[in-house]
Amino acid sequence: MQSVTLSLFRFGTFRARAWALFQMGPARFALRAIRDIGTVKLCGSGVGEGFTPIPDTSVYAILATWPDHDAARRAMFGTRIFRRYAAMADERMTIFLTPTAARGQWDGATPFTPQKVADAGPVAALTRATVRMRTARRFWRHEPALSRAIGSDPNGLFKIGVGELPLVRQATFSIWPDTASMASFARADGPHATAIRAVRDEGLFKEELYARFRVDAIEGRWAGQTPDLTAARIDHATDMKVAAE
Repeated sequence: MQSVTLSLFRFGTFRARAWALFQMGPARFALRAIRDIGTVKLCGSGVGEGFTPIPDTSVYAILATWPDHDAARRAMFGTRIFRRYAAMADERMTIFLTPTAARGQWDGATPFTPQKVADAGPVAALTRATVRMRTARRFWRHEPALSRAIGSDPNGLFKIGVGELPLVRQATFSIWPDTASMASFARADGPHATAIRAVRDEGLFKEELYARFRVDAIEGRWAGQTPDLTAARIDHATDMKVAAE
């Protein structure tokens, strides 16, 4: 069963931030060389909760696919590159996910393989897009509406914006108590859907991908705490484990 992980790292000192920025080049090769790793994306982060053109130089993310969660954990504890990121970071958190739906492409490929599992309980959404370079200025006129919609919804349990390349290759990741609250946020007449529809109508995306996941585990802390998912209903057979390090 395919496993997807999103590992977040926050770097506090200037030295650590400089190290993380430099790793945007060489770390890609080290990550791709890990046994059992499938798709891997090394991303920076934005200061907002959705698409944003302003980078947050303290936060970086590694998104990866694996054969299963055990393979992911072995790599994170057993490979030098993951251990180095953990040692340099002031704060870190990994979210373990099972994909349940996906459409679109990422760099011309389909990285996520939806599994036939129940996704009741806490669920996550990933929205990723490549903005056409020639229309980037027009796209960012819509950005305030996109970020406001994501940041203002009270049902969201966790949200972060990441990206591979400032301005044109952006992604938003969010966690919700259940599919109903996620669907309510994305409803056709809501502010987020309206903003996305305007972007699509203008043909500003060169490529886009949407994926939904079951949240299986969260390990570590972010902003001093592990996102509180205890109120979310868990219906799948393997209980979600929330482990703060």
